Amino acid sequence: MSITPTLKAAAKSAYRDVWRASSVAFRGDDTVLQAFRQKMRLDAATASQEATTPEAYQQSTQLFRDIAVVLRKNIVQASRVGERGGSDIYRIYMRPETELGDNDTVKNPAPVQSSRSARKRYVEAGAAQKPKEGFDHPMFYSALKRAHKERVVPELREEDLEEQFVRGAGPGGQSINKTENNVQLLHKPTGIRVSCQETRSLSQNRTRARKILLAKLDRLMNPGISKEDMKAAKQRERERRRRKKAKKRAHTKAERGEEEANEDD
Repeated sequence: MSITPTLKAAAKSAYRDVWRASSVAFRGDDTVLQAFRQKMRLDAATASQEATTPEAYQQSTQLFRDIAVVLRKNIVQASRVGERGGSDIYRIYMRPETELGDNDTVKNPAPVQSSRSARKRYVEAGAAQKPKEGFDHPMFYSALKRAHKERVVPELREEDLEEQFVRGAGPGGQSINKTENNVQLLHKPTGIRVSCQETRSLSQNRTRARKILLAKLDRLMNPGISKEDMKAAKQRERERRRRKKAKKRAHTKAERGEEEANEDD
């Protein structure tokens, strides 16, 4: 028995329902949203090819509807709004469709470590440079360079990484939009997540993603003396020297003007 137009229309409606539900559930998190939609596209294409009977087609359609219900009722978002007593405070965004439980696991949930807490423990565990007593960020560029050279450079270990490849998006044609060249890295000890889609080459994007992650770890472990901070400090030092030279030239010119005025008198 062939698939009727009514079943096809119902399947399209279920797919659009999941699409709209994902827009609400993952609002503000484009990386997760695009990854979820990519998975839905693949599942929909697979289901349309494998579902050869009306019963299988109906089961696939019902599965998409169930996923939409789960997204609306069981997925909530939260954003950090402050800190109190050493603990992070989050604001949870509830929707009218959100399902509110009444059992003990919902009323008294187990503590969940945030990415900020994980990063703090990672630094305190000794992965970062331990500051000296009375240490403060140097004010002069020469002292800043010495501190930068003495810092502990973070080490990026492959066993600490979770790597995913998703289909790219944006300009670039089929080499971008039809290939999984978007590299996403998760540093499990700290919870830092980065993505890279700078080139059409997957291998180059993998290398650049690791460089981006390493730079973020450097800023986390060496605040004020990381490689990125040194670039900014070097630019500030150039501007300071330029202002100093301009001020010296202006002062010399003013002295010469006074001398010429005195000679005329």
